[in-house]
Amino acid sequence: MDKADCCSTHLIDGDGTMDVAGLLKFMKDVKLSECGLSYAIVSIMGPQSSGKSTLLNHLFHTNFQEMDAFKGRSQTTKGIWMARCTGIEPCTVVMDLEGTDGRERGEDDTAFEKQSALFALAVSDIVLINMWCHDIGREHAANKPLLKTVFQVMTRLFSPRKTTMIFVIRDKTRTPLENLEPVLREDIQKIWDSVPKPEAHKETPLSAFFNIEVVALSSYEEKEDQFKEQVANLRNRFQHSIAPGGLAGDRQGVVPASGFCFSAEQIWKVIKENRDLDLPAHKVMVATVRCEEIGNEKYAAFAKNKDWCEIEEAVQSQLVPDFGNKVSLLLDTCFTGYDDEAAFFEEGVRSCKRKQLKEKLLQLVEPAYQSTLQHMRSETLDKFIKSFEDALNKGQGFQLASRDCTVSAMKSFDEQCKSAIIKQADWDTSKVRAKVSQDIDSHISDVRNAKLSDLTALYESNLKNALYGPVEALLEGAAADTWPAIRKLLRNETKTALSKFSKALAGFEMDEDAKKNLISRLEGYAIDVVEGKAKEEAGKVVHSMKERFTTIFNHDNDLMPRTWTGKEDIRAINKTARTSALKLLAVLAAIRLEDYNDRIETVLIQALADPTNVADKNSNLQNPLATSKWDKIPDTKTLITPVQCKTLWNQFQKETEYAVTQAITAQKANKQNSSWLPPPWAILALFVLGFDEFMTLLRNPLYVLFLFVGFLLMKALWVQLGIGSDFQNGMLQGLLSLTTRLLPAMMNILRKLAELGNRRN
Repeated sequence: MDKADCCSTHLIDGDGTMDVAGLLKFMKDVKLSECGLSYAIVSIMGPQSSGKSTLLNHLFHTNFQEMDAFKGRSQTTKGIWMARCTGIEPCTVVMDLEGTDGRERGEDDTAFEKQSALFALAVSDIVLINMWCHDIGREHAANKPLLKTVFQVMTRLFSPRKTTMIFVIRDKTRTPLENLEPVLREDIQKIWDSVPKPEAHKETPLSAFFNIEVVALSSYEEKEDQFKEQVANLRNRFQHSIAPGGLAGDRQGVVPASGFCFSAEQIWKVIKENRDLDLPAHKVMVATVRCEEIGNEKYAAFAKNKDWCEIEEAVQSQLVPDFGNKVSLLLDTCFTGYDDEAAFFEEGVRSCKRKQLKEKLLQLVEPAYQSTLQHMRSETLDKFIKSFEDALNKGQGFQLASRDCTVSAMKSFDEQCKSAIIKQADWDTSKVRAKVSQDIDSHISDVRNAKLSDLTALYESNLKNALYGPVEALLEGAAADTWPAIRKLLRNETKTALSKFSKALAGFEMDEDAKKNLISRLEGYAIDVVEGKAKEEAGKVVHSMKERFTTIFNHDNDLMPRTWTGKEDIRAINKTARTSALKLLAVLAAIRLEDYNDRIETVLIQALADPTNVADKNSNLQNPLATSKWDKIPDTKTLITPVQCKTLWNQFQKETEYAVTQAITAQKANKQNSSWLPPPWAILALFVLGFDEFMTLLRNPLYVLFLFVGFLLMKALWVQLGIGSDFQNGMLQGLLSLTTRLLPAMMNILRKLAELGNRRN
């Protein structure tokens, strides 16, 4: 494969500055973030100019810069470089560290060596220790300071990572590896034992921190072919290195690949600040940051999801079909994406951040869910109203219709709620269901009240029609049995109405108290109608008395108008008419829907019909009308008090006196006009004084003819001119009117006579 595929990058420069942007680009180029836990980090340490870069380039097909032997030994790698190992699975990243013991940094400048070593040990699964074969067994060889540095910084990790440490013996001599390895391991153990360790790791064996491997390579310069063959064999060991039994098969505390950049950045920051590196806490921190980032990414992706946006917009105005399943599917996709990306992070953190993501997503979704429930609530109420109205229109009983329609509506709502349930949430719909039930109950109550109101109004109207006219007629008749007749009428009509009303109420299945209350109200309404009509008639009692008086006084028993011929007994007629009017007053003086056995009529007749006799008989007693109460009549049933009766009677008498006077005058005038002959003395005087004229008429009958013609002519003029109506307005006006019309009228009469004569000829 092309070495350009290794994508080498300068991770940390010689001044200790990490190129985070370069690391992100590197991860993107090699697609490291997609690897999860299936990746490995390899680093190499060793003295400067010991051939580290050369070994890595042959071992992993990288392109690290190598030392130019013709320019002499000098520092080639500055800081830390990293590259992808080409052709090795899983994805393996190698870090080339700056060599130790370099003259460029000086004898005392070992800070960067320790920092880079600690960084490599903190992030690497496999660490290559490059050392010269001739240094093995020597007390002051170059590898000992390096190993001391490695072991010292390793104890700064609060927990071991179980790093695999491969000692690569360069330029192997003829001494067999079987002889070199024990000596090397002994030296390593001595160094481990001599290194001061923190209290927590004083008794911790080397094997708790490292898996020690030893390999030997021939000289690259002298035995290049043999070197390449040995490197190829070593390369094969890096294939599937993280599998059980592999070089890093028992590694611990691995950071998922997507969090490697952040983890490396934070580790280097802690190391630069010269603080102890707590890998478990660091692992939790990385998991916290990365899981939160993943959660935020998934939340943002969900919020911008086209399907969700369409649902969110649509639910504002209408009910979205299958809302719950659609949203649940979108949430499942979101959570699955989170689980896939965060699968390799610390479980506690991953679960916590997943819970937070769930809470945020459910907070985002809940308004749409509530809107859906409100649409269901509104739709359920609309369906109930329609079905309830249809049931009532078909004649179904009110209570039965309300019960059946309510059960059907609530069942429909429950079924709709199932389609709206979001399986990731445990939201309770009981409150909305209770509101739906309240809406339905409220509508039923409103309809019941309206129906009962209409029903009550109908029977009240029927009662009013049945009572109003007949009561009015009975009160106008004002007979002795008026109130008994009214009581009977009220009792019969009320009984009939209440019976029908009770049957109509049966369909509402009301409790007895409510039913009795409505029946009592209807019964009271009937009484109010009668009492209201009585009060109305009492308010115009004087007018009614005058009408009754006029009717009796001016009409005979056959209700024919009276003609005052002079034979009528006006006094008796007047008394009869006034007594009848007084009876009307007595009837309207109080409401007697109960038999009070009162004496109102007797008292009024005695006190008002013949007050002179009453005064003579009871001269020593108090006037019976000088009080404001009737005996035995409650105040609430009194319409006209005794005092008011006297006042009304006086008013009535004054207003009817003129009619009596007119009748008397008319009777006298009629008597005078009924005699057509003049008095006897006038007849004798006429005979004596007109004897000569009478004899003249007898001797000459022609005069009689002329007088007859003149009489006819005068009568025709009288009719033609309407002389009687002219003189009604006065003598002067009559004469003036007569003079203006006399001549034309005479000419008209003569013309008609001439026309009559012509027709006969």
